Amino acid sequence: MKLIEKTMSMNQFRTMEEEKQDGGELFHTIEVAKVDRNNVSQPPPAATAALLEVPGDELNLIPPLNFSMVDNGIFRSGFPDSANFSFIKTLGLRSIISLCPEPYPENNMQFLKSNGISLFQFGIEGSKSKCLPGLENEVWLHIWSSKHQKEDFYTNGNSKTSEPFVDILDQKIREALKVLLDEKNHPLLIHCKRGKHRTGCLVGCMRKLQKWCITSILDEYKRFAAAKARVSDQRFLESFDVSGLKHTPTCFSCSNR
Repeated sequence: MKLIEKTMSMNQFRTMEEEKQDGGELFHTIEVAKVDRNNVSQPPPAATAALLEVPGDELNLIPPLNFSMVDNGIFRSGFPDSANFSFIKTLGLRSIISLCPEPYPENNMQFLKSNGISLFQFGIEGSKSKCLPGLENEVWLHIWSSKHQKEDFYTNGNSKTSEPFVDILDQKIREALKVLLDEKNHPLLIHCKRGKHRTGCLVGCMRKLQKWCITSILDEYKRFAAAKARVSDQRFLESFDVSGLKHTPTCFSCSNR
């Protein structure tokens, strides 16, 4: 193999690679244009400066944990903190539904006040704390089902039940749904601690009102809860009775502030 370089007209170079193949000669030709760097125009300084000037807030748009859009004007997430405030401002929220029972942090309250955002708090204890110690998912479901069959203690939230947590969860979810379904409160963010279980239950009940099939509702719940999905939450979603609630449209209109 040998390389042959010849000078061509118009400041071009031709490089030819010669190979021996079966006693014959095969040539590959590559043309390379010569560039005069002295004639390359530079961008004006003002344009370069404009490209480098990016507002600090735009570099700090960090969504809360498990953030996602649920429907037009409805979002979900884990508990937002100060690192998420710049991102939340871009949503133009009117309201936040918090499903955590703890007092809302002062820093968050100041942010809501300065941005004209209303807070609706429906404190629901984490369902995990209501399970027997060391028993979760299938084991807890077995105990739950056995008690349900023997005492008939839970009938879609309409009976007087002997299970306080189920009563409280059903009542709080119904109260939160009234706020969630009122489009005057949109755009709206729903959150709990990590945006998985309590938020998943509220969104799942809304999906029932939107006439989703239970398989799709549970699939959405498990997509956010992942390995932490709780059978108790899924049983609640299956049993939740929407007959006394006003059904919502398939999707909400896009509501602007």
